[in-house]
Parts: sequence; structure tokens; C-alpha cells
Amino acid sequence: MRKIKSSIITDKICELCGEINFNLPQDIYDAVASYIKNDNSVGDDILKQILENAKIAKEKKIALCQDTGTANFFIKIGRDVEVVDDNDENKKADLVSAVNNGVSQGYQKYYLRKSIVADPLERINTKDNTPANIYCEIVDGDKIEITMLAKGGGSENASFLKMLTPLDGWNGVKNFVIECVKLKGANSCPPIIAGVGIGGDFASVGLSAKKALLREIGSKNKKEFYDKKEQELLKEINELNIGPMGLGGMPTALAVFIETKPCHIASMPVAVNMMCHSCRRKTIVVS
Repeated sequence: MRKIKSSIITDKICELCGEINFNLPQDIYDAVASYIKNDNSVGDDILKQILENAKIAKEKKIALCQDTGTANFFIKIGRDVEVVDDNDENKKADLVSAVNNGVSQGYQKYYLRKSIVADPLERINTKDNTPANIYCEIVDGDKIEITMLAKGGGSENASFLKMLTPLDGWNGVKNFVIECVKLKGANSCPPIIAGVGIGGDFASVGLSAKKALLREIGSKNKKEFYDKKEQELLKEINELNIGPMGLGGMPTALAVFIETKPCHIASMPVAVNMMCHSCRRKTIVVS
């Protein structure tokens, strides 16, 4: 059994908070750059500004966006690893606390905006961007894989869920996704990434849509059927002409990713979770 001190996780999370907020992932940067045509259009100018903003953020270590988001963590915990107390390796430590401590330290150390309120109606800021949203999965092995996704409020507000019926089929799914982008795509600081969850149930389909956002641009869906559906949706979304920052042109979306789950014979839940062009995500492995 591999033992990992909780402070190691906290320290790595602290640094991760800065890294993802200062550095645009290379796949996003390359995808944005691929649409620049040097045609003096408004859309072209916006894409160039997005890349210039990314360069400045990286060089000066300042946030890519003033909205440094809700901290989301997707954690795969090996069966042969345990998180232990710093002072006593025979005493188990709380992984959730270690992660939240890292978020608290990271958002304060790097002067990132704290956007979390303790209660949705009382609206009192927690002042350290905690608690994070933490999703854990037990897997084989003796390591801990941590993926962080910082999700801004604008794109998160552009989220939708609908309980379709099996009779609605693919056309029902496609029409729903397109309508969602028509309604809120411009509010999500496009070019967006559209995460689509299909299947599962009411509680899980939204998480599937959010997990879809973790894929890299250019990656293929594991199922050829859904890979083709992703391309179909991407083409139709870009034909909407919403464009960079909602001012028309290309692209409206850099990618559409679909995540599916088994579901009840009478159900077909669908969720859409959009991500702005500042797709702040990174995976680290703690061993």
C-alpha cells in the first residue's frame, strides 16, 4: 500500500490553481490559431486578441480571465494508495480536506478571484474559493490522478438539461443542443466547447456533460457512432454564425464532445454544459 501525505496533495493543488489560470492549454491555443485567416474580419481580430491575452497571462502570471471560476476536481484514486496524516503515517487523512486546503492556499497565493458563496440565497463569500466540487472514482493502481477544471460563471450559466423520450432519438438530441447554443452560446465567450451528456439519469447526466469538457481538442470519441455525431453537431453549431465573442463569423465552437451512460428504457436525459474559449484544465498524477 502506497502512502501519500495529505500535505503533498495540498501543495500540488495549490500550484495547480495558479498553473491552469495562467496557462491556456496548448490544444485550445492551437485550435483557436487554426481559425485565423488574416482577412481583417472582426472575428479574426478577436481570435488574435485571445491568443495575445494567453501570451500575456503566461508571461506575467496573471489570470487568463478575471472570473477564475469554480474549482472542479475529477479524481481517480488507486485501490492501493491511501492519504495519510503528515505527522502519523498510520493515521488516515481526509482527501477532500487536502484538496480544499490546496484551493484555499492557491487562490489566495496567486491573487485569484474568490467566487464562491457559502449559501445560494444569503450570498456570503467564503473568501478562499472553497468548497471545490470534488468527484472521486476508485480505480486500480497505487497513484492518484487529479484533473482540475476551473469553470467560469458565464459559461456555467449556459447549462441545460432536458428529459427526452427514446422516441425523440438523435434528432431530438441534436435539436436540443442546437437550441441551447442559440440561446446562450453568445453568453459563453465563444468560441466554446460544448459538452453533451446523454443517458444516465437526472442526477448524473449533467456530470457527464461536464466531464466531456475534459477531452482534448482533436481527440476522437471512443465510439465511432458518437464521433460522427460530434462532427455533425460541430458543423451545424458553426453554421449558426454566432462567432467569436458572439460577433459573427467563425468559429462559434472549437469542439463538441459527447459522454454517454446507460439509462432506463423509458428515459433519455440530455444535458449541455458549455465552456468558454478559456478552457482551464490540467491533469496531474500524485504517486
